[in-house]
Amino acid sequence: MGINEQLHQNDNASLSQTKIVTLVEAVNLALYRAMNDDENVVVLGEDVGTNGGVFRATLGLKETFGCTRVMDTPLAETLIAGVSVGMATQGLRPVAEIQFMGFIYAAVEHLISHAARMRNRTRGRLSCPMVLRAPYGGGIHAPEHHSESTEAIFAHTPGLRVVIPSSPTRAYGLLLSAIQDPDPVIFLEPKRIYRMVKQEINDDGIGLPLDTCFTLKEGTDITLVSWGAMVHETMQAAKELAQEGIHAEVIDVASISPLDMDTILMSVRKTGRCVIIQEATRSFGVASEISSRLAEEGLLYLQAPVAKVTGFDTPMPYFKNEQIYMPTVNDIKNTVKNTLEFA
Repeated sequence: MGINEQLHQNDNASLSQTKIVTLVEAVNLALYRAMNDDENVVVLGEDVGTNGGVFRATLGLKETFGCTRVMDTPLAETLIAGVSVGMATQGLRPVAEIQFMGFIYAAVEHLISHAARMRNRTRGRLSCPMVLRAPYGGGIHAPEHHSESTEAIFAHTPGLRVVIPSSPTRAYGLLLSAIQDPDPVIFLEPKRIYRMVKQEINDDGIGLPLDTCFTLKEGTDITLVSWGAMVHETMQAAKELAQEGIHAEVIDVASISPLDMDTILMSVRKTGRCVIIQEATRSFGVASEISSRLAEEGLLYLQAPVAKVTGFDTPMPYFKNEQIYMPTVNDIKNTVKNTLEFA
């Protein structure tokens, strides 16, 4: 019996049970729970039904809920987004999947011009409670269109929430909350860590708060801010730095838009220094926005310039050079030490 069959066996008895799952299995659990609790939740996308999705995030859902609620679509991202907007404005809660973030651009017209503006355009008469899921980021030896980190495009769009989990527990809780949100949510899943770690989850249907940072490790010397897959390198760097007597506070942004600056500012007020780590390109990204806000709102707290550890301003290279592009634990540690040496 496969893990997804185990997760879904004996439907009623399985509710509110504790399970040990990977991030992609946590996504599957959250979808199953949301669809079980609300018949208006539907899933659509390329190969999400019969095949269970390219990463098997939707495995088993079609068998349980049927083809009217789990719909395989043509290879047409424009259609997927457009149909989702229509469904959402008429009382359904669609959860659409784009197979890779690099294929999302065909859906941008509907996301930015319609989904994000629906509540404002109709003066509150209509809302657009849809979720668009997409695996994103590098690290799995895929071509560049399968490895992009362009979250800043959507974070820059008023009316869109952008949520990025970094662990199974946050994937489960944040996806449940995203599905219940009355406005559109872009839910980006860092595929490099889909199966990296397992965590114990209480499958109780309780979501985690959106628009909130999570402090993963307390510290006094410096604040490390990250999200998505890079949280794992950040936590490893903090662990190794602690062995050298440097105590870093680690913050997982989780919801990059709207951005919870209060938590970040509170931490920087305590530590006086900050390093921001993102996998995306260096310029015009979320790290730049956080750095700017720290300069505007927390300048008097800072004892050193805010530093960034990022990818390069180039397309993601092919897998031979992928690791050259992506920030490493040593990159983070070296930047932290340089920041601490600033006088």
